[in-house]
Amino acid sequence: MTAISASAVPAAASPDPDGAVLHRPVIDWFDAHARDLPWRRPEAGAWGVMVSEFMLQQTPVNRVLPVYEQWLARWPRPADLAAEPPGEAVRAWGRLGYPRRALRLHGAAAAIRERHGGDVPRDHAQLLALPGVGEYTAAAVASFAYGQRHPVLDTNVRRVFARAVGGAQYPPNATTAAERKLARTLLPDDEPTAARWAAATMELGALVCTARTPDCARCPIASLCAWRQAGSPEHDGPPRRGQTYAGTDRQVRGKLLAVLRGTVTPVPQATLDQVWDEPVQRARALDGLVSDGLVEPLSGGLYRLPLT
Repeated sequence: MTAISASAVPAAASPDPDGAVLHRPVIDWFDAHARDLPWRRPEAGAWGVMVSEFMLQQTPVNRVLPVYEQWLARWPRPADLAAEPPGEAVRAWGRLGYPRRALRLHGAAAAIRERHGGDVPRDHAQLLALPGVGEYTAAAVASFAYGQRHPVLDTNVRRVFARAVGGAQYPPNATTAAERKLARTLLPDDEPTAARWAAATMELGALVCTARTPDCARCPIASLCAWRQAGSPEHDGPPRRGQTYAGTDRQVRGKLLAVLRGTVTPVPQATLDQVWDEPVQRARALDGLVSDGLVEPLSGGLYRLPLT
């Protein structure tokens, strides 16, 4: 995640940016350079789009691809996933990280089966009402699966907008009201173009307007970019938040879950104790997994992935 001061984007941005001059070059670039990803193919359907959106949160495409393919082969419809225990979703999630996403996706699948006859709803409000589905995911599914007109703001899109319109190297730490307003302003009027624009700006941020090494020579809107016109000034806001893993509770949780995913029988405490030497941190990590519903404790000091 990237950060600048909360006032940087609004201060640099034009009050009424002309999105129309950006739409055609960005969409034309996308038509020529978009990656052939399975969730973009017509056969993926809304469920495939939803699965991909859950998996791609904070996880790169190359790690998601094999797990996505296995997931859809096993659970081609929401009802197929909902029929399995939630622990199987955690097991199939593998090492994608942030495994609570697997539980949330299982919960969304169960709600889709119960409320919508097993079909991912088209209505944005109904999507937003599903467990585990927030503002971004609801907009992404409505846009990418159903071609609707919604601003879709992930980190890549926010970075493109911060640079091209705001003149800043990075967007704020968390999505702001000013960013949402800007995204709505830049959104094309007709639904098909708006949906294409959402996908195109996301791809542009992922492939060209990257966080560390933007390839401005390949950018279709480089001549229009406010950040380049300002001389590509360096970030001068609060330090960008980095993510560490080695030695953290996240690493310990991952090691504990790896043991539990590797067996269908309950695992004794003694086996889990072998994955990390520091007992206080190990106990804290295990307690956190239990509290998050990712691990189910049993009598006799045994643990397993959740069945309910």
